[in-house]
Amino acid sequence: MDKEIKHILVAMTGASGSIYGVRLVEELLRAERRVTLLVTRAGMEVLRYETGLEWRGTTSERQALMRDYFGGSEGLVHYDVGDLFAPPASGSSAPDAMVVVPCSMGSAARMAAGISDNLAERVADVVLKERRPLLLVPRETPFNQLHLENLLRLARAGAQILPAMPAFYHRPRTMEDLIDFVVGKILDSLRIEHNLFERWGGA
Repeated sequence: MDKEIKHILVAMTGASGSIYGVRLVEELLRAERRVTLLVTRAGMEVLRYETGLEWRGTTSERQALMRDYFGGSEGLVHYDVGDLFAPPASGSSAPDAMVVVPCSMGSAARMAAGISDNLAERVADVVLKERRPLLLVPRETPFNQLHLENLLRLARAGAQILPAMPAFYHRPRTMEDLIDFVVGKILDSLRIEHNLFERWGGA
């Protein structure tokens, strides 16, 4: 990963753990990165159930709600997940990196099979063919054999699998500490500096 990551596409799918995606977007915008945010239909329902966020309406209305939530940042762009004509669907406009967080096992299976039923799956295909970083953050337990085989197939195709597994060596005291550890590991993989957790051996 020699090129600096400036434009990241974040896709939130229908697994539990939507707060990871929300926190990641916050930190990426704070780091002055361009963010394209996609949320699948199931992802929207999980987001509403787990966080109370209601990003509804037309695509432009949802983008306005998202920008308002993230402090009015114009560095955030949103496309409807059904819009296969959106710029990121083409290799000529591919993001520098893509993070699927949380990544449902259904989404992982379709990506592993090269199926592009929505924009998130299409961009994953594009990012892999353009040999750019694709990070998948599954939030599922336990894994069955199909889950593991699909994740292995994606890893062999070039994706990085980063399960939402908080550590405890930094002695977390709050839920936010646990969330920030996972988000920090994502940022580490993108080589974006942060101070979300104390590293092993730190002061």
